[in-house]
Amino acid sequence: MTFAAYVTLAMIHLLAAISPGPSFVLSVKTAASEGFRPAFGLALGFGIGATIWAGAALLGLSLVLELVPPIFTALKLIGAAFLVWLAIQMWRHAPEPMPKAEAGPPRGLVSAIRLGTLAMLANPKPAIFFGAIFVGLVPAAAAWPEKALVLFNILWVEAAWYVVVARAFSLPRARAAYARFKTWLDRSLGLALGALGLRLALP
Repeated sequence: MTFAAYVTLAMIHLLAAISPGPSFVLSVKTAASEGFRPAFGLALGFGIGATIWAGAALLGLSLVLELVPPIFTALKLIGAAFLVWLAIQMWRHAPEPMPKAEAGPPRGLVSAIRLGTLAMLANPKPAIFFGAIFVGLVPAAAAWPEKALVLFNILWVEAAWYVVVARAFSLPRARAAYARFKTWLDRSLGLALGALGLRLALP
């Protein structure tokens, strides 16, 4: 693969990552309410989840999902249920006060990475997306070292974008603004996440 192909892949993936979706909602909520460290772990989890889907696309799963619609539908329904469950948790815990900084992060780094990975895996559409862009950018005869570099490209682009989001929304001013309207914001974000989950379940 050429250097230009890797750059093109990174740019296309970055544009897809920037578009608002469940990951963005979770990242904003976590950064503003829990701080940078849990949101950083969440970003790593998003990167890991995206890399898993990209690896599946390289292995041909994206083609299987297109050719066998029931498998894709089942994965979508499972993912949608997970996102709706997260939305319900946001709504239920919205009235709770924000944790104080001196109390330490309420969510450990490993727990945040796990949540980010599961949230990314809840949506099987990235496998189709990666499969589509890989057709034109990753030669069928590409060696495994080249494919490993492709996957690393996916990992760092996804994680880097959400680290930026985590930093922006974990700053003191952003946290202070979030704290003033926490119940309303958490429930709004919960509704948005639930709507995205239901949208995922639809054809």
